[in-house]
Amino acid sequence: MNKRLGTVVSGSLSKGLEVRLDGEASIEDVSVGSYVTIKGEKKYFFGMISDVNLESSDPELTHAIPEAGDPFISSILNGTAAYSTLKVNPHLVISGEAAALLEGPQPVKTIPTHFSPVYLASERDIEIVFGKEDKSKFFIGTPLDMETKICLDLQEFVKRSNGVFGKSGTGKTFFTRLLLIGMLQKSRAANLIFDLHSEYGWSGTSETGGAVKSLKQLFPQEVAVFTLDEESSKRRGVKTDFTVRIGLDEIEPQDIAILKGILNMTDLAVEATYQLQQRYGQSWFSKALELDEDEAKNLNIAASTLQSLKRGLNSLKRHPFLAPQAPESAVQRILSFLEQGRSVILEFGRYRSVDIYVLIANLLSRRIYDRYREMSEEAEAGLRQKPTPLVITIEEAHQFLNPEVSSQTIFGTIAREMRKFNVTLLVIDQRPSGIDEDVMSQLGTKIVFQLDNERDIENVLAGTAGKSELRTVLEKLGPRRQAIIFGHAVMMPIVIKVREFGSKESYRELLPPYDTEKEIEDLWS
Repeated sequence: MNKRLGTVVSGSLSKGLEVRLDGEASIEDVSVGSYVTIKGEKKYFFGMISDVNLESSDPELTHAIPEAGDPFISSILNGTAAYSTLKVNPHLVISGEAAALLEGPQPVKTIPTHFSPVYLASERDIEIVFGKEDKSKFFIGTPLDMETKICLDLQEFVKRSNGVFGKSGTGKTFFTRLLLIGMLQKSRAANLIFDLHSEYGWSGTSETGGAVKSLKQLFPQEVAVFTLDEESSKRRGVKTDFTVRIGLDEIEPQDIAILKGILNMTDLAVEATYQLQQRYGQSWFSKALELDEDEAKNLNIAASTLQSLKRGLNSLKRHPFLAPQAPESAVQRILSFLEQGRSVILEFGRYRSVDIYVLIANLLSRRIYDRYREMSEEAEAGLRQKPTPLVITIEEAHQFLNPEVSSQTIFGTIAREMRKFNVTLLVIDQRPSGIDEDVMSQLGTKIVFQLDNERDIENVLAGTAGKSELRTVLEKLGPRRQAIIFGHAVMMPIVIKVREFGSKESYRELLPPYDTEKEIEDLWS
């Protein structure tokens, strides 16, 4: 039987309910983010505790404080002159057990009557609201004060662009790895993951700093690893499927424009790239590096502009993965895997500078998105099947989606167009305040770990219903493995402790059954 907490004494639908705690219930046993059920006259309500308070019916009590060491006096006053209250936000309503099984929980449009009893949610309540793990629902964690499973519908999740946010060290990379594993199992979508820190391919880092198996080890047939740095991959023992080389003739002026600030190029230098492309076509990059001042003058490019242009282009050209022409198209190889429904992880190895990450991720994604648009249009005309849904995962998202460049990058376009052409984003960032507010408002579901910067908190909650209550919950999250999830893919805000990952038992839970014990031992070895 559910543990009774107290009684509804006042409140409203917009501001939440005030619940007076029963005398035998201790306020120290409840916490912000805990789930409760409320038994109204006709309906059951499901909600979340957003605040806890100590109250007093006698103002004099705050001045005439009883002796702290006298439990007899304290027990007399507790629950009468001194009492505790909870603020509860009802989110869902269940008309009864039978209706719950047939229709499931519905968004709340009313509130329970005065003096309705309030209980801690049971495992059964959690299961009714969040469902069991099945072909689309993936176990992501547990409530803060329970061990029952909370599941996320990943088929619904990938229909919109989404974000994972949190300051460094809170566990967002750890959770993202779990989320990507869940997508491989449940979402029917392929992933293109730009893996700046080599966390998602062969192996990654656990919360305690140890190594854990990542996507390629766990799902070798469903995942391909591409690399910009073949030597780094070999040193780490990573089995790669393709080494990426980018031709200078593949780089376009718009790829340079978004790097203007990073490369410290002037506006005129960026404008000159478009002029050179008109003159020299695909060879404009190489021609720009060969220009002397006299040739530049004939093109109405000032000497100072030419210097800024060459300085920026040379800082890119020095990297060995750039060549006058690529031996094989990385875009075509990526597309060949994605069209088979296989996910692609691109590791950057030692090339972790912001300019390279932004250049490569934007260049490849723009061309892949263009191809997805063509395939979607062909599918509308009945010429082919719809392409496999694609989720593009990017780290350091503020580099692509800040107000200055979000309108110029393909990622800003994808976020604003939601799931047009079957492409969405998964953005990961520790500085959500650096992301354009317009883009942030288009993210369907947000998973937020602890943030301590006021601007970050404000931006991640912008435009969200119940913002003040969510802020209270967010501010009380623990420093590691605790997150709040809200938005399109969940019926109500969810506060979780992220599930364990990295042990043999956790690997077994994530994988389909193996035929022999040897196969299992080979995987764990």
